[in-house]
Amino acid sequence: MAKLPDAYIGKRLFVGEGRPIALGIGPAEVRGSSYTEGPSITGDAGFPNVWAGAMFGPLQNSESPTPFIPGSLSMGIHNPYSLSVVGSSAFMGPVDTNKGINVGTNLIAQGEVASRGGLHVLSAKKNFDIPHPSKKNWRLRHTCPEAPTNDVYIRGKVKNKKYIQLPEYWKDFVYKDSITVSLTPIGAHQDIIVQRIDNDKIHLQAKTGIPIHCYYHVFAERKDGEKLIPEYEGYTPADYPGDNNQYSISGYHYDIKEN
Repeated sequence: MAKLPDAYIGKRLFVGEGRPIALGIGPAEVRGSSYTEGPSITGDAGFPNVWAGAMFGPLQNSESPTPFIPGSLSMGIHNPYSLSVVGSSAFMGPVDTNKGINVGTNLIAQGEVASRGGLHVLSAKKNFDIPHPSKKNWRLRHTCPEAPTNDVYIRGKVKNKKYIQLPEYWKDFVYKDSITVSLTPIGAHQDIIVQRIDNDKIHLQAKTGIPIHCYYHVFAERKDGEKLIPEYEGYTPADYPGDNNQYSISGYHYDIKEN
């Protein structure tokens, strides 16, 4: 059989009826776009039913290059991936999968994300990303610390004092018995210890005659609201056994929780 020439579509390709508003109408139309009213299948032809408007199966084309897939015994034209996306992906409705969802960074979906095989987030983190304050054309990304308790902290330095001043609101904000203190002496060993903790101060003690000079780091657990339940049985954040209204969950509440 003679090989057919490639087909080129100069403007838009329409298969079916309808007016796809997102692709533009008239002078505003998007060149090189396509619209398919009926279902389309790419890759594997073994779909038994019309499961979706677009169905993607594993790559079967023998003319495609052979990719290397780390950690997989199946390489080449029969690789295990049906879809690869470079860049962000937007899901405007529920996302339902029979197997696991592996996420390298953040998974953000406008609708519900449900997985019967388990949602396995490899390294999702809460972070912020800003222009670098010192390097031109660079950026700075920080991530938030995580813990199985709803903690807050203060840090600072003590010099020639025998106490750490706690924020005035902490007495009504944190559990007093949850307070932990880390001390790092500056300049010389001082044998500093925590003598006692009051509602407004952490009292320190050092060797007789040695002025206290140290850094401190103080953690405590918030008591405004329920205690965090770190582990629970379920498929989505909606299965959390506590009060979900007290939390904003990355990729879940950010898009559905009222301001």
